[in-house]
Amino acid sequence: MMGRKILFVTTDQQRYDSLGCTGGTVARTPVIDALATAGIVYDRAHPASVVCMPSRATMITGQRVSTHGVWMNGVPLPADAPSVAQVLHEAGYRTALFGKAHFEPYLDPFLRFEENRLGRFGAHGPHRGFDHLELASHGAVGLTHYARWMMQEHAAHVGDYYPVIEMPGMQVNAAGGGDTDAPQVKVNPIPRELYHTDWVADRAIAWLDALPDDADWFCWVSFPDPHHPWDPPASERGRVDWRDLDLPAGYPQDAAERAAILAAKPRHWTAWYEGDVVSNYEAPDAWVPATLTADQVREVNANVHVEVELIDEALGRVLDAVRARGWDADTDVVFTTDHGELQGDFGLLFKGPYHVDALLRLPLIWRPAPSAQVAPARVASPVSLVDLAPTFCAAADVDVPEWMEGGALPLTDSDARRDAPVVTEWDSIHPRGHRVHARTIVADDVLVTAYGPGTMHDGTEGELYRLADDPLQRENRWDEPSARAGRDELVATVQRVAPPLPPRGIRRGVAAPV
Repeated sequence: MMGRKILFVTTDQQRYDSLGCTGGTVARTPVIDALATAGIVYDRAHPASVVCMPSRATMITGQRVSTHGVWMNGVPLPADAPSVAQVLHEAGYRTALFGKAHFEPYLDPFLRFEENRLGRFGAHGPHRGFDHLELASHGAVGLTHYARWMMQEHAAHVGDYYPVIEMPGMQVNAAGGGDTDAPQVKVNPIPRELYHTDWVADRAIAWLDALPDDADWFCWVSFPDPHHPWDPPASERGRVDWRDLDLPAGYPQDAAERAAILAAKPRHWTAWYEGDVVSNYEAPDAWVPATLTADQVREVNANVHVEVELIDEALGRVLDAVRARGWDADTDVVFTTDHGELQGDFGLLFKGPYHVDALLRLPLIWRPAPSAQVAPARVASPVSLVDLAPTFCAAADVDVPEWMEGGALPLTDSDARRDAPVVTEWDSIHPRGHRVHARTIVADDVLVTAYGPGTMHDGTEGELYRLADDPLQRENRWDEPSARAGRDELVATVQRVAPPLPPRGIRRGVAAPV
């Protein structure tokens, strides 16, 4: 008997305000906007972590970071970790993942991890409950199925992408490109049909087309964009001219104003801006954010908008394939991302321990199967990506395992779980030795981050923003006496839900930088 099929669509490093349905005014996203019109839009969705591997581990396990133990990029999710794909597989679902997985480190020359072995040898699983995997990342080199395909079929275009790692030093590349010499930007000559966005969609469609008509399936389509490097096909750059863009509202145009805003935050903000400290390996070590120009912000944003449009079009082709099989009425579609991107806010790019809306607030849309007759809605209450796995179980009419810590996403604000704090964790040890530990909670229109002792903080620092009055999070009210009682109550809650990294997490060592 046919059940509710599940199409799970993720991007990598996408802001909440990047879509038409969430207030974006540049990128044209008619496919995703249509899902929003017919489904439920979560206006305050937060990740478990603002970097890839911890957040993706939460998506597949339904567990918080402090439980699954992937506390920073480079820490592999154990091979025997629980998986919602395994739950659905055991319930009779066909399961597949196309695109970026990143449950395990990428830099793996000795093939210690299964994802990289699959890509290297062209095998397709099973792995983590997925019957079939075809993996891709942000370029055409590395141990992925996409890189293998490019090398075998289109070797002349392998070098078209921006080189993410600088050789021979094996550092994240700080080189600039494009029209403005913006970091991690390149005019990419690759033909659009060879670009990874369309490849991911092509492979998902091929798998769906090969399924029997009566199959129940869970298909995770994981686009690597709009994560840096920002190098969409050159043929598509004309969609958005960076010269025509307004600067983002979050970018303070006056240098003195930028410096003053950052100075009111804990000191790792200014330390990174001035190039003294890098707290996240994916940010180029040699790049100084204070050198970022307004035109570079515009060009980065233009490339992001182009990449988002390409994702929307690719998703449209996947949905067309679902409709062509007669499955749409019984298919749930969930669209989200793993974390956000600063994209010029505060004069910064990339990501790191900077828990503001640029990184924390995510697009999340659930279009339940039309046969379920769920009314469209917008949900303002905070929700977490830890709720995704239980939501898939609910759509499949499968019992939620006890090891999942979230609950099915609410259908309306009145359904929201008031007893489930929305918490984001950060722990990092940079190769230079910088350690940052942060825990963030959002509740009652207040965003609070408490920092634990590390190399930058003594454990007394924090951030508190009143979102209604300060939507750009420029005024840190952590030290205001009137805020202290409510602040301390929220900090106690977040420390109960997400305890400090030791003693469990520190034993799970970093196997590779990313």
